[in-house]
Amino acid sequence: MKAAGKEVTIVMVEDDEGHARLIEKNVRRAGVNNEIVPFTNGTAALDYILGADRSGAANSDRYLLILLDLNLPDMSGIDILEKVKSNPHSKRLPVVILTTTDDEREIQRCYDLGANVYITKPVDYDSFAHAIRQLGLFFSVMQIPGQ
Repeated sequence: MKAAGKEVTIVMVEDDEGHARLIEKNVRRAGVNNEIVPFTNGTAALDYILGADRSGAANSDRYLLILLDLNLPDMSGIDILEKVKSNPHSKRLPVVILTTTDDEREIQRCYDLGANVYITKPVDYDSFAHAIRQLGLFFSVMQIPGQ
């Protein structure tokens, strides 16, 4: 997956280590070989995405795709989504919500805040693995804008 001839880095914000391994393994099985940078909390992820000063300006030459869980130990994924989408340097970054939450209000809220895709993690292991492989195939054909 490339944008403007540069490799896209996948930022995975997922606190469940088992889910993170399953996501990476099945994205790889779909043929996506981009760098995946994992985070288990929102603070570290935001520092990486927006820079330590949270302005986003220092990182505006990078191409990122964000895989975001909503249930994190230090802040909600909604908070991260709001910060990313309200920042002029990161508002165009594609954000894929990947969470166990299937509440209609949460889904609507994420789309209202600018999420590009919302996927509910299937409870069953095989279904989850299949869903992530399909997501990986989607990644291989999607276009990523610059920041």
